[in-house]
Amino acid sequence: MAATDSPPVLVPNPSFRKKVEEASGQRVSACFQCEKCTNGCPVTFAMDVVPHKLIRSVHMGLKDKVLKSDTIWVCASCETCTARCPNGIDIAHVMDALRQISQAEGVKPSQKLVPMFHSAFLSSMKRHGRVHELEMSLNYTLKSAGWQGLLKQSGMGLEMFKKGKLKLLPSRLRGGSQVKKIFDKAEGKK
Repeated sequence: MAATDSPPVLVPNPSFRKKVEEASGQRVSACFQCEKCTNGCPVTFAMDVVPHKLIRSVHMGLKDKVLKSDTIWVCASCETCTARCPNGIDIAHVMDALRQISQAEGVKPSQKLVPMFHSAFLSSMKRHGRVHELEMSLNYTLKSAGWQGLLKQSGMGLEMFKKGKLKLLPSRLRGGSQVKKIFDKAEGKK
């Protein structure tokens, strides 16, 4: 940019911010950019937009930049950012809401395998009320690497089974119907 060029003018678009705030239940607009979330995040090295800048982008209504970012998919949801936020914004929950919005709007994810894992994990939770590791890993491996990938993983799977780390059948959960109700409510079913 030449010395006479002025920076581009950004006019905030509140509609995307409102959508994110509604989906996450968090007041993104309360963020005053202290950077504590970014400074505490253990995976910023893998992010293209660090957490405080992503929150600012949401606030500014930069929908495409946010939904196409690696950040929403590489976030580990460890909640370090949430614990550090002086305004009590659950940033990890905002990231989860952004992943859901991205999938609902059909945005092609920057990290192909993470949404597959996300889907396999939630599918297992919905079916059993908790994660059944064997089913989840089978579903994920088939979707991400196909039959060849499953064959490559079979040796490790057999060893884990022998050591009692993988159960053939999922354990039952007393509150399974409550978990189903949570999923139904989240999916808009009554």
